[in-house]
Amino acid sequence: MTGIDALQMTGSTGLSAYEVEVKYRVGDLAALEAALAARGVVLSVPVVQDDQAYARVGWEYGQSKIDVPFARLRTERGRHLLTVKTPVANELSCVEHETEVVDREQMHAAIQQLGFYPTVRIRKTRRTAMLGLLSLCVDEVDGIGVFLEIERIVDAGEAGEGIQVELDRFAGELGVSLTRITDTYDSLIRAAHAGV
Repeated sequence: MTGIDALQMTGSTGLSAYEVEVKYRVGDLAALEAALAARGVVLSVPVVQDDQAYARVGWEYGQSKIDVPFARLRTERGRHLLTVKTPVANELSCVEHETEVVDREQMHAAIQQLGFYPTVRIRKTRRTAMLGLLSLCVDEVDGIGVFLEIERIVDAGEAGEGIQVELDRFAGELGVSLTRITDTYDSLIRAAHAGV
């Protein structure tokens, strides 16, 4: 279960709660797996996610993402999910809404008709786990490497940046080689393709 799954299970609309995460490039996957196992974390079986990211027409990479809605169309285990995220404090602190759709191609066309354009395709293999209130994702992302995401759903009154400090502290306590990343996967993939 991901953080957004927990948000939906609470019946929250996303207006009074939002997702806060931190992301790390993993230096040694085996060491990370061992550190998580030592804390009793059991990762799920790997799931392949095929994501198409979208931005609003008029927005371009290099511009701020704060208060700008972005869409994602994901296929996972034969299910298609539409997600719209709006960063609030930074790119990894977002109000998020998600729903299942029946027809990926029709949804792709509808998203564009609503004024979004496709940016990058993100393909990854994800394993997840819950540890208390934390949602953990170990992602092997095609073309850019292995990452750890640590997420938490917080109330609107809580400062996302303060929560990120707490999540970062937890990551540091794992005692493995992690490099904190502040960009989203779409930005990292775009930069890799551009040779930046």
